[in-house]
Amino acid sequence: MATRIRLKRMGAHKAPFYRVVVSDSRSPRDGRFIEEIGTYNPVAKPAVVSIDEEKALRWLQTGAQASDTVRNLFSQAGIMKRFHESKLQK
Repeated sequence: MATRIRLKRMGAHKAPFYRVVVSDSRSPRDGRFIEEIGTYNPVAKPAVVSIDEEKALRWLQTGAQASDTVRNLFSQAGIMKRFHESKLQK
């Protein structure tokens, strides 16, 4: 099963709120997911991002691919740096 870490859109019309979820790559954007690992609120100034780093690292190490937007959020939070450092140590 190919897994993706991506955003699931929630919230009202013109007031988006996203959950960062791990899902099967074949499932729809707002459909079934395996695990929720964080949230992202772009409406707040500044944008609010809260991600469980341990869960995110575990999923990245097991082969889950992050979407472009999630990869950017992970980079800003320093998760991608920790992931690449852990790959180099092995």
